[in-house]
Amino acid sequence: MFSIKTYNDSYKVDWNNFVDISKNSTFLFKREFMDYHAEKFEDYSLLIFYNSDLIALFPCNIRDGEVYSHEGLSYGGVIVKSDLKFLKYLELFTYLLKYFNEKSIKKLYIKQIPSIYNSNFNGELDYLSFVTGAKIYRRDIISVIDMQNENKISKDRLQGYKRGKKNKLEIKETDDLDEFWNSILTPTLLNRHYVNPVHSLHDIKKLKRFFNNNIKQFNVYHEDQIVAGTTVFLTKNVAHVQYIGSNSEKNSLGSLDFLFYNLITEHLSNYKYFDFGNSHEQQGMKINKGLNYWKEGYGARSLTHDFYEINISNFHKLNNLMI
Repeated sequence: MFSIKTYNDSYKVDWNNFVDISKNSTFLFKREFMDYHAEKFEDYSLLIFYNSDLIALFPCNIRDGEVYSHEGLSYGGVIVKSDLKFLKYLELFTYLLKYFNEKSIKKLYIKQIPSIYNSNFNGELDYLSFVTGAKIYRRDIISVIDMQNENKISKDRLQGYKRGKKNKLEIKETDDLDEFWNSILTPTLLNRHYVNPVHSLHDIKKLKRFFNNNIKQFNVYHEDQIVAGTTVFLTKNVAHVQYIGSNSEKNSLGSLDFLFYNLITEHLSNYKYFDFGNSHEQQGMKINKGLNYWKEGYGARSLTHDFYEINISNFHKLNNLMI
């Protein structure tokens, strides 16, 4: 009664429509987002049907004979509708692992979507990963503000905001990404970390054309010159900080504190959560102390983001789960 189809463009409308109604998806799972860098990954995304009804998606790629919840995305997992009950989830997940086993795939790697992005509870994958003896091969913490609660902003952050106000800084939301990328973000990353942004200017402009309501750019100006900015990804529940950048005068001007105080208390205050992302280095094994301290100054606290490694052959452990 179950069947699996490998994604191709003929399924694009069905795929995108399902993303809109699922309980654990964001615009990152839309095909326009997944396909913008298609040449970098061997897409292996799957559609899972029960009889003729589409009941789940699995955005993924294949590399060296192993399957990954899509490596071009920040998170992933099995995408399902809110009304899918546990028993049916168990059946489809078992079928998915058997499908991979028949394809001689030995391991499956999943970057679970953090819980704040879900529109309903989504613990099935975490539990079934445990039952199959999955290894947590990485666990990050992301710094999140619960905007539904009153959060005390630290004196340091308030002083920075007041400095920005004294210096008559100005915040502008803009559709123009060139100024921030060329004047702030790219040079800052190259000078401080010897890396480029994950998204090139060409890529992020392309994505913004597709998702103008989800990708927002806020810049800070001092005497009409850009001094800082941030690119924010907006989903149903969450305002996620994708990029942050400032010039060398950020501390004297208070530019970043001025920017984020205003975003959190005004511009983006209607979101349930404000996600600063992680402060990790060295594949999650180290934390940038200063960056983590700065985020917590706004009331952000730690939420885990788990990465699972599943041995496909362990699907048999799911066979007699229900008693």
